[in-house]
Amino acid sequence: MTNKIRIAIAGMGNCASSLIQGLYYYKEATDEDEIPGLMHVNFGGYRPSDIEIVAAFEVNSLKIGKDISEAINADPNSAHNFCTVPHQGVTVLAGPIKDGVAKHMKAPFHCYDPEQTEPVDLVEVLISSKADMLVNYLPVGSKEGTQAYAQAALDAGIGFINCIPEFIVSDETWAKKFTDAGLPCAGDDIKSQFGATIVHRTLADLMVMRGIKIEETYQLNIGGNTDFLNMLEEGRLKTKRISKTSAVTSLVPYDVPVRIGPSDYVEFLQDKKICYIYMKGRKFGDQPVTLTLKLSVEDSPNSAGVVIDAIRGMKLALDRKIAGPLTGISSFFFKHPPIQVPDNTARNWVEEFIIGNRER
Repeated sequence: MTNKIRIAIAGMGNCASSLIQGLYYYKEATDEDEIPGLMHVNFGGYRPSDIEIVAAFEVNSLKIGKDISEAINADPNSAHNFCTVPHQGVTVLAGPIKDGVAKHMKAPFHCYDPEQTEPVDLVEVLISSKADMLVNYLPVGSKEGTQAYAQAALDAGIGFINCIPEFIVSDETWAKKFTDAGLPCAGDDIKSQFGATIVHRTLADLMVMRGIKIEETYQLNIGGNTDFLNMLEEGRLKTKRISKTSAVTSLVPYDVPVRIGPSDYVEFLQDKKICYIYMKGRKFGDQPVTLTLKLSVEDSPNSAGVVIDAIRGMKLALDRKIAGPLTGISSFFFKHPPIQVPDNTARNWVEEFIIGNRER
C-alpha cells in the first residue's frame, strides 16, 4: 500500500475548488481529532493529507495554463474560500469540449476556441502523471464528455469516480468494461454530505418505517452557481431528474406522485443552495400529516466532504485489486448507484469494506 493517493480531476469548477481547499484545511487531521465535516479522518489507513492532485483538465480559458491553486479562484467559480491553497506545481490542461458546454454556457464558462487551442491527449497525461484515479466533475448533461473521460481512465489503467448524473457505474455496459479491465469504479452522481437528497431520503424512509402512507412529495432546489445556470437548459436534466427521483422513491415500496429536481437559477445566491421539501401523507386513523422543510447550504463543500471518502475508498479497492463497480461506496456516497439500499445499510457496507470484511 503506497502512502499517497494521486488523483486527476476533470472539471475545475466549484466542487473541485472545495475539494482542493479541503485537502489543506484537514491536512493536519489525526485519528484522535474530533473534526467537524469529516465522516472518516482515517479511512482504511488513509487520511486527507495522503491525497494529492497530479493532473487537472478544463475548457475554461481563464483556468487553462494556471496552477490549480489559482484556477480554483478563477471566474466563474464562486465557492466559499475557507482555506488558502499554496502553489501546487500542477498546471490545468485543456480537456476535450465534447458536450460539456451548453450553448448558453460558452460565455460564462469562458470556453476556449477549438481553432486556437487543442485538447491534450487524456490517456497520455493520466499515464505520465501516474494518477491512481480520475474524478469526474463535468457539468450536468455532459454524456459524451463523461464517456470520453471514463474511456480514458480505462485506457490508462486507473480507477474512475463519477460525481455527476451521467450513468457509467450504474450502466451495465460500462460497468462490464471496468470489470473486464480489472479496474474499480464508483458513482453515479455524488450524494452531498447533508443535502436535499439525503434529507429527503431519510424523511421518506422514516415515514414508511413509522407506518405513514406518503401521498405526494416534491423537492425544489434553487442556487446561484454555474451548476444551476447550466441546468436552465431542460434538455441537460434528463438523467439528473432520474438520479434525484430514484434516490428518494427507491425507499418507498409503492408509487407516489413526485416532482424532484432543480427549479431555478438565482444569481445573487452564488454557491448557496436552497432546497424546499414538501411531503403529505396519512397516519393513524387516516389522519393527515404534512411536512414542509427549507434547507440552506453552501453547495460545493457539501459534496467535497463525501468525495474525500470516495477517493480513499477507491484507493483501497486499487490496493486490493478489486474490479468493477464498488457497490458499498457507490450506494452510500452516490445518488444513482448500481444497487439502491437504505443509507444505514449502505453505511454498514462501507464500514465493512474499510476493515476488509466486505469484498466491494
